[in-house]
Amino acid sequence: MCPRCCFADLCVVRTLQLFVLTVVLAVLAAVQAAAQDVPAVAPGMSFFVTSTGRGLGGNLAGLAGADAICRQRATAVGRGDRFWRAYLSAPPSGDAPAVNARDRIGRGPWFNAHGIQIAASVAELHSEGVNLTRDTALTEAGAQVSPQRHDILTGSNADGTLFTKSDATCRGWTSHGEDRAMVGHHNRYGGGQGDSWNAAHLSRGCSQAALRASLGDGLVYCFAAD
Repeated sequence: MCPRCCFADLCVVRTLQLFVLTVVLAVLAAVQAAAQDVPAVAPGMSFFVTSTGRGLGGNLAGLAGADAICRQRATAVGRGDRFWRAYLSAPPSGDAPAVNARDRIGRGPWFNAHGIQIAASVAELHSEGVNLTRDTALTEAGAQVSPQRHDILTGSNADGTLFTKSDATCRGWTSHGEDRAMVGHHNRYGGGQGDSWNAAHLSRGCSQAALRASLGDGLVYCFAAD
């Protein structure tokens, strides 16, 4: 075989090698980028504030819909294997009795996405000893919630029972109209009973715009009840 042919064959081989190397490096870079996109949260995470709401104000599609939002957010960070419940109270409906938020979230203890304990029990959760602040009431990805979104939907009194002086649950979490909701402040700061994480004040309405007007965004607290 002539030297020119050998040289041409060598060029082809080297070109193929460079192509393969380029493809391998691109795949490795994609895998690394994907790994960085998956938030690193504590394996025992059992509490979080949803990073986003449903987008329809206080209409969460009822308690079942709110629980589904919690599952979806937890699944997005690899923690969808827990029995997630939204911390929401709801009025009686049909044959269903009233629901107290404190009765649907399990017994604890609960830990945030960084592995920090929020409360050891239901009693501690509703006491002055609860460890809920701007720095610990984190999203499912372990991020802080902006003070501009600190109104968290609960429909509850400070002890975790249903607020009954008026409807404060956006009609059982099905309305995004002129109704109202009881909200708490995740950062324990603001107007009304500002230091209450679950019963700070009533919202201006149940629409997304009304919730945002008083520094909310239709977010909820999620607890692992198992």
